[in-house]
Amino acid sequence: MTDGTPQGPTNDPQEAGAQAVTPPAATSAAPEQPKAASVQRSSAILAAGTMVSRVLGFVKTVLLAVVIGQTGSQAAAAFGLANQLPNNVYILVAGGVMSAVLVPAIVKASLGADNGQAFVSKVLTLGGTIFLLLTIVATVAAPLLVQLYATTSDDGNGFTSQQMALAIALAYWCLPQILFYALYTLIGEIFNARGQFGPYTWAPVVNNLISLAGLAAFLVWFGDPLVNENPSPEVWTPDRVAFLGIATTAGVVAQALVLVLLFRRTGLKFRLDFGWRGVGLRATGMRAGWIFGVVIIGQIKGLLQSRVVTMGDPDGANVLTMQTAWYVFSLPHSVIAVSIAIAFFTRMSHHASRNDLTGIRNDVAGALRGVGMLTTISAFVLAVVAVPFMRLFDRNFERAFQSSIVLWAMLICLVAFSAEYVLQRVFFALEDTRTPFLYSVFGLVVTSLLLWACTAVPSLWIVAAASLAVSIANLISCSVWVWLVRRKIGPFGFGLIARRHVQYLVYAVAAAVPGAAIVWAMGGFVDGGFATTGMAPGLVTSTLAGAAMALVYFGLLFVTRNPDFRSTIDLVAGRIPALARFTGRGRSVGASDKG
Repeated sequence: MTDGTPQGPTNDPQEAGAQAVTPPAATSAAPEQPKAASVQRSSAILAAGTMVSRVLGFVKTVLLAVVIGQTGSQAAAAFGLANQLPNNVYILVAGGVMSAVLVPAIVKASLGADNGQAFVSKVLTLGGTIFLLLTIVATVAAPLLVQLYATTSDDGNGFTSQQMALAIALAYWCLPQILFYALYTLIGEIFNARGQFGPYTWAPVVNNLISLAGLAAFLVWFGDPLVNENPSPEVWTPDRVAFLGIATTAGVVAQALVLVLLFRRTGLKFRLDFGWRGVGLRATGMRAGWIFGVVIIGQIKGLLQSRVVTMGDPDGANVLTMQTAWYVFSLPHSVIAVSIAIAFFTRMSHHASRNDLTGIRNDVAGALRGVGMLTTISAFVLAVVAVPFMRLFDRNFERAFQSSIVLWAMLICLVAFSAEYVLQRVFFALEDTRTPFLYSVFGLVVTSLLLWACTAVPSLWIVAAASLAVSIANLISCSVWVWLVRRKIGPFGFGLIARRHVQYLVYAVAAAVPGAAIVWAMGGFVDGGFATTGMAPGLVTSTLAGAAMALVYFGLLFVTRNPDFRSTIDLVAGRIPALARFTGRGRSVGASDKG
C-alpha cells in the first residue's frame, strides 16, 4: 500500500522558533543530542512497545474476523471502509506534516529561553482547534466520504446498496476518531522530539486492549458470527452498529488520553494560546505546505486504490482482506523500520541543526543496513507461512489462500518500503519539503497507470492486482529516493549497503528451504492439511517454520561475523550480562562500517 507520508532536504536557517533562539548560555535546557547508546535504547523501547501493540492488534484482527468475517463478508467490507475513513481524512490533512515538520521544529524551539514552552502551547492550541472543526465537518459529511471511496454496483462489481448504508452508519461512529488521532500524534511528536519515546509507543497498547474488550462483548451479546456477515438492515440494527462503532472508537480515544495524562513528563506545561504570531509558525507552515501537497497526492493514490479494490468480487478478497494483509505486512515494518527510523530521526535532526552532513550520512547508512537485515528475513518468513498464518483470519483454506495472494503481492516491496521510510527521514531532518512534492507528482502518474491497468483484471483478482501494482510503484519509488538522498547529502556508502542486502537475500533463501519443508510437511499448502484446519494449527505451523528460518538466517550471520548482526547482538547484550561476556562489547548501530 502506498505510503502516504511525504519526503525531502535544504539547510534552511529560518526554522520554527528561530526568533526564540538564545545565546549558548541559554541552551542548556534543550534536549541533548542522542548518543549511539541512546539511539539503541530508544530503538529498543520503540520496538518493544510496537511489538506488544502489534501482537494485541493481531489478536484484535483475529477477533474482528470472528465477529464479522473477512474475505467474502459484505459486512466486513463495509466496516473496513468505514473504519479506514478517519485515518484517510487525518492523513490527508496532517499525517505527514506532523512527523516531518514538528520534530525538527520542536527540537529547535527547545533552544529558546523558555525551552520551547510558547511554541508547543501555540501548536497544540492551533492543532486542537483545527482538528475539532475538521472532525465535526467530516462526521456530518460521512455519506459523501463513503461514496467517494467506494464503487457502487448491485451487479457484483462494487458495494451493494445495503453495504453502502451499513458503511455510512458505521462511519458516523468511526469518524470522531480523527480528533483523537490528531491529539495522539501532536502530543506524541512532542514526546519524541524531547527524546521520550515510551509513551507514544505504548499508548496504542491501551487502544488495543479496550478494542479487544469491546469486540469480545459484541460477540457475547450478539452471538452467531455468520449472521453478522450479512449487511442487511434486519441484521445490522442501530444497537449493533453503535456497539461495534463504540468498541472501535473508544480505543482510539483512550490512546490519546494516555498521552494527555502523561504530558507533564515532557517538562512542559500546556496553556491555551491563540496568539499564533511570533514563534516561527509561519516558517513551519511554509514547510508544511509542501508536505501537505505530498500527502494530498498520497491520498489520491489511496483513493484510486480504494475505488479499484471495491470493484472486487463480493465472494473474494475485499477492503478488509487488504487491510488485514497490510497489517501483517506492516508488522516487521513497524517494529523494525519505524522503531529504528524514529530514534535516528531525532538524532539526524540534531545533526541537521549543526549542518553535520557526515553525521547524517553515518546515521542513514547504519539505519539502512540494520533495517535491511531484519526486513529481508521477515519478508521471507511471512511469504513461506502466508497460507497457514492467514488461516488465523479466515474461516477456510480457500479464503486464506486468497488473502495469502494479496499478502504475497505486498511482500515483494517490504524491504524497499522500509528503506524508503528511512530515506524520507533524511529529508525531513534537513527540512527540504519541496523536493518530495515534486517527486510525488511523478509517483502519482506511475501508480495511477498501474492501478488503471488493474481494472482489466477479473473481479476475483482485483485486490491482489491492486496490491501488486502498488508494490511495483514502491520499488520504483525507493530506487528514486536512493538517488535523491545521495544527491542531497553525498555518498553514504550505498555500495556497502547493496552488498549487505545481497548477503541478506542469499541467507534468507537458504533459510526458506527448511521453513517451506516444515509448512509442506504439516499440510500448509493444501486444503485439509493439518496447518489449514483451524487457527491453532495455523499458528503452530507458522511458529515452527518461522523459528527454523530465523535460526538458519541468524546462524549464518553469526558464523560469517556480519557487523550489522553483531551490532544488534550488542544492543541485546547490553541488557543481558551473560550474553555480553560471550559476545564482548559492541559498537553503535549507526556507526560507520568499513566492512
